[in-house]
Order: sequence, then C-alpha cells, then structure tokens
Amino acid sequence: MKSKVPPNRVPRKPEGQATRGKTAHNRLRRVDNFLLQYDPALLSRSDGLYARAFYVDLGFGAEPMTTLESADRLRRLNPRLPVLGVEIAPERVAKAQPYADALTFFRLGGFNLPLQKWPDGQPETVRLIRAFNVLRQYEESAVAQVYKRLAQYVLPGGLLIEGTSDPFGRIWAANVLRRPSGQEAEIPWQAEALVFSINFRAGFDPGQLQTVLPKNYIHRMVPGEAIYDFFAAWKAAAQETQAYKGWGLRQWFGASAQNLAGRGYSINLRRKWLWQGWLIWRLDRDIK
Repeated sequence: MKSKVPPNRVPRKPEGQATRGKTAHNRLRRVDNFLLQYDPALLSRSDGLYARAFYVDLGFGAEPMTTLESADRLRRLNPRLPVLGVEIAPERVAKAQPYADALTFFRLGGFNLPLQKWPDGQPETVRLIRAFNVLRQYEESAVAQVYKRLAQYVLPGGLLIEGTSDPFGRIWAANVLRRPSGQEAEIPWQAEALVFSINFRAGFDPGQLQTVLPKNYIHRMVPGEAIYDFFAAWKAAAQETQAYKGWGLRQWFGASAQNLAGRGYSINLRRKWLWQGWLIWRLDRDIK
C-alpha cells in the first residue's frame, strides 16, 4: 500500500485491487441521503481550499451509475460540487468518460487518488471520500494502511465513509471517520461513528447487519470484542422491545435503539435518524 507518489500528482500505478464491479441502480442511495443529513455543512462548504473540494466515489464499478447518482443528489444541496469517480480498471474508466462534464470526472486510480491541478494551477482537494464495497476483499491488516493513505488527500474537517452494503442497498454498515484539525491534525482519522442502515423491506433483525460489517469488524464478532458485545446488547434490546413490532418495524427499531442506549451505548436517538432506519453509534464517545 505504500507509495512515494505525491498526493497531487497522477499516480503511475493505481494502488489496490479491482472489485467485482457489479452495482445495482440506487444501491447507495441511502448512503447519499444519510450524508446529506449527517453533514450538509461539509457538502456545501465553499471557503478556502473547500471552494472546489471533491466528493470522491472510490471504486465506482463496472458502470459509473453510483458516481452519477451521487452527483445528482448531492448537487441539490451544492450545485457547484465537483465529483470524482475513481476506478482501478482502465476499461471501466474509459466506459465512464462519455458521462464526464465540467464538474464530474472519471479517472484511473486506487487508494493513491489521481488528483491533479486545476487550470489555474491550484491543487485539487477532497472534502469527502465514499468507499463502499471496496475493502471487504482485503485482509483486515491492510485496512489501517489504506485509511492512512486516504487521509493524505482529505482536508481538515473532511470525512471518509467506508462500508459494505447488500447487493440492493437494503442494509449497510459503515465507518464514519473525520479528518482532524488543529492540535489533533497529526492523527490521520478520528473514528466518529459506526452507522447501521436498514430500509425495513426485509424486516428488522440486528443480526442482519452483522453480514455487512466493515472489514475492520467482520472478523471480530467473537466474545471479548467490543463489536460482539454491541450486537449482543442490541439483540437483547430488540428482544425486550418486541412488543413494539405490533406498531410497525420503525417503532420497534426506535424502541430497540432507546433500550440499547439505556445499556450504556452512545446512540443518536434523534427521531429523524431512527425513523429512517439509521442507527448511529457514536464511537468518539464510547471507544477512545
């Protein structure tokens, strides 16, 4: 994963491995909608280096649809948002080029992002990276190095959302990492949250979400690990609140979150999250 290529030069050889590339339309719609509500200020920020900072879709797959769908949704908030789709497979990048425009770019690259310079000579910058269904094929030991590599490109205050979804985006789980600023700037990322998303079309069972855990958690579902204890607590919370199922799955989901918070977990209990099927576990409060 290591490279001596400066962040703002196009890498000669992309770092990483090609994914299967199969993506259904709107698979990541709920990820986009989550980001729009989670940090709209970041997506619309336009001061200093943020004026032209990219939203990066890392590993867009065999078709450019996820990048284009994100551009459409996010530009409803920020019409001038530059969007960059990055792929490690040359044929996929070539196939996407007809869809490029003045604000939408498709480039060959990997974890060493293919940033360049704008026509006025200013270096390109990044506000947010979305990397979904990318790292699950790697060894767990590679995750930290990939995170460190990607941190080189993201502006202070920016985000990385990295996770896994099922083939249709009905359920997903993702790490939300914040690029520190100020005195903590030497730390690549601050783990901010672990987010679980469910659209209720396949019912509600906390165990469903174990199957889409990010790579840094999927192999830690064993006794003694924090993620194992978390799911044990959530399953118990769902069992204790099962009576709410009669009022609907959303009510049951929300009640289980309330119960989980009562067990000592820092869960965001705002109705706007729970009603839409997003459970946000605040890692910056629970895991130091």
